Amino acid sequence: RPPCAMDWQVLTRELSLYLESQVRVGFFGSGVGLSLVLGFGVAYACYYLNSIAKKPQLVASNDRFCRFLEEYCPVVTETYYPTIWCWEGRVQTLLRPFITSRPQVQYRNELIKTADGGQISLDWFDNNDSSYYPDASTRPTVLLLPGLTGTSKESYILHMIHQSETLGYRCVVFNNRGIAGEELLTPRTYCAANTEDLETVIHHVHSLHPSAPFMAAGVSMGGMLLLNYLGKTGRDTPLMAAAIFSAGWNVFESIESLEKPLNWLLFNYYLTTCLQSSISRHRQMLEKLFDMDLVMKARTIREFDKQFTSVMFGYRSIDDYYEDASPCRKLKSVGIPVLCLNSVDDVFSPGHAIPVETAKQNANVALVLTSCGGHIGFLEGIWPRKCTYMDRVFKQFVQAVFEHGNKIFSM
Repeated sequence: RPPCAMDWQVLTRELSLYLESQVRVGFFGSGVGLSLVLGFGVAYACYYLNSIAKKPQLVASNDRFCRFLEEYCPVVTETYYPTIWCWEGRVQTLLRPFITSRPQVQYRNELIKTADGGQISLDWFDNNDSSYYPDASTRPTVLLLPGLTGTSKESYILHMIHQSETLGYRCVVFNNRGIAGEELLTPRTYCAANTEDLETVIHHVHSLHPSAPFMAAGVSMGGMLLLNYLGKTGRDTPLMAAAIFSAGWNVFESIESLEKPLNWLLFNYYLTTCLQSSISRHRQMLEKLFDMDLVMKARTIREFDKQFTSVMFGYRSIDDYYEDASPCRKLKSVGIPVLCLNSVDDVFSPGHAIPVETAKQNANVALVLTSCGGHIGFLEGIWPRKCTYMDRVFKQFVQAVFEHGNKIFSM
């Protein structure tokens, strides 16, 4: 055996003999080990309660909006207790898709045509069994926008629908072009800056149910797209209000954060392969306009956007695209009540890039900023299988808007 192995065995035996001579009973039986464990537990609990569990920061310049949230959406003023064993942002982000449950949802699919000859896949949850709103024509409707490569099958979307179902509401999920199994009829997909498809969907849904109260919720890139739409339309929208979760406010800052070595390894490279996978099925259609071999060699989101997204939507450079895609530039023009939830430890949307000062200049905007939660994480409870903090914010805000919205619409 190597000398080091012998030394380690000798040291272990010597330590064992010493402990046996000093402590006649076992390590834990002596109280020494138990004291250490208890001491560590108390220290960890003190650290968690003092540094981790905190009330979110509520940023809103409109006192009426603040009072409305405090009364009808109190979760935004309560202490958020992240899951005690996985509160760090990256860990929450990585674990959420695997640890949260996936409620069963039966969709009704609808394909709608676009002005350029394309098609969009909508997944409806009609909630026809709603006892609160048996009349479908006036049943409140929530439009849901998933993230970058997300669809109606994402767990966070399923949870939002489950929350809406208990309240009696109808939901419709806007799947971006080409990612929900439908064919791509034109060589065009989607991006965070171009709101044409979203405008088509919003007007389509509203035309089907013109008497139904209507709002939207966007997650990650879906939230960015929704904010860019609201910044463009102001008050000229059928939507009553909107909820935004884990949006990337400044794309330059988001990309820079995601290109740090650890973040690239954990998130950036994987998301890039997801983007490539989402378009590979449509390669024959897309090869008409793009060098797909070059697109498939991208190893970062920035490289993918440079070779594909920015070119597709006619930007002169990737910087022009990222400038246009950043919702922070349009926040001042939002004309309806919007609640935005972000965690300051979200590597997809760094805390320093959240436009706090700009939000204070728009009476329609409220930011809820937690110290922990990661990107679409917000896990809470010892075993966070079901409801997250994000789900609770969604449920309370949507219910507040549909049932008490008249108290903020006169702002």
